[in-house]
Amino acid sequence: MRVGDLVEQLLGRDLPVRLEAWDGTALGPEDASAKIVIRSFDAIRRIVQTAVGDLVSLSPPGELGFARAYVAGDLDIEGDIFQVLALRDRLPNVKLGARQLLDLARTLGIDDLKPLPPPPEEIILRGRRHSKERDAAAIAAHYDAGNDFYATFLGSTMTYSCAVFERDDMTLDEAQTAKYELICRKLGLQPGMRLLDVGCGWGGMVMHAAQHHGVRAVGVTLSRSQQELATKRVYEAGLSELVEIRYQDYRDVADGPYDAISSIGMFEHVGEARTGEYFTDLYRLLRPQGRLLNHAIARPPFKGRAAVHPRGFIHRYVFPDGELLEVGTVVTAMQGAGFEVRHEESLREHYARTLRHWVANLEQNWDEATRQSSEARARIWRLYMAGSAVLFEAGQTQIHQVLGVRLDGGASGMPNRPRWDREPLL
Repeated sequence: MRVGDLVEQLLGRDLPVRLEAWDGTALGPEDASAKIVIRSFDAIRRIVQTAVGDLVSLSPPGELGFARAYVAGDLDIEGDIFQVLALRDRLPNVKLGARQLLDLARTLGIDDLKPLPPPPEEIILRGRRHSKERDAAAIAAHYDAGNDFYATFLGSTMTYSCAVFERDDMTLDEAQTAKYELICRKLGLQPGMRLLDVGCGWGGMVMHAAQHHGVRAVGVTLSRSQQELATKRVYEAGLSELVEIRYQDYRDVADGPYDAISSIGMFEHVGEARTGEYFTDLYRLLRPQGRLLNHAIARPPFKGRAAVHPRGFIHRYVFPDGELLEVGTVVTAMQGAGFEVRHEESLREHYARTLRHWVANLEQNWDEATRQSSEARARIWRLYMAGSAVLFEAGQTQIHQVLGVRLDGGASGMPNRPRWDREPLL
């Protein structure tokens, strides 16, 4: 069986992209904006091996096999990666039946269907899920990929979260600054206030809040690389007297009360089982009438648990132990911890646009990205960010900002009507 025969059986003959394989297979239009190049038989082995014995759908096991083949370099995606990822819409109803598996076994040899070892970049964690030690290892596995590597696609703000494109002509850096300004306004920051930023990344939020709102800010992170570079950026900006960057677990912060807390792109690492503890800890750190802004990726409502599929690509290569909750669950958990939720906003389309900017930057700086990390690491991030953009665009992944306040008796300290959307952010 040739690769072309297998692809036609599974996906049909009218491919919108070009596919070429080592065995001479050539399918799809020659002038397609995207091309899949299958460089070796190992790519086929990785894709189909998860189906052997179970006759399962290609999604998600086949998606993991496809990702492994791409990360290992057995398969390439040239041109518009988004066109290739659009093929996932054809996969839900695809099954590898007994006939296809038998044909593969006869053509390729049964030994060839035995699993290949995964690429060495696949992440394996030890210990109790969401313990402090394992959480630190999970964060390090993702964020310690190298500051210079992240700089190749994040832009000058070094912001690794959803931007806010208030205008269509905004650059990525402008939109990231607008996001920080929006959060500062929602938190009601004023000169002299104390701000805690949980999961502070490379310091963008605390630096913006100190520079533009005169607060004294503390950022905490479990990434040594982030802590080191954020501290350097704070010093170079002349903000060392106002901003402190700590290598610290949020559960160990004990110097409250704070006037406001921001959590931007960190909640996904907390875990469903610890959600109540997370919001209780942040509630404890806030003064009465203090506000919390939780900015986090979410999932649409469905039956089942919130964890990212343990056999999926993102869990294995990008965000180990990551979990996405439905926004209603987040609101309930916040209020269960004592907060009064005052505002919720979806930024789903903004994250899709942010991710497309990151993919374009990574592809433009590909040689530097591979030099700063590795070819495999750059492939992982290209596939992860492009795939995530597609999910946000399809409404299969969401992102929400939820604003809560710690009441003082019945007093919230909130304005009669919020004004953060009544004036331009930039």
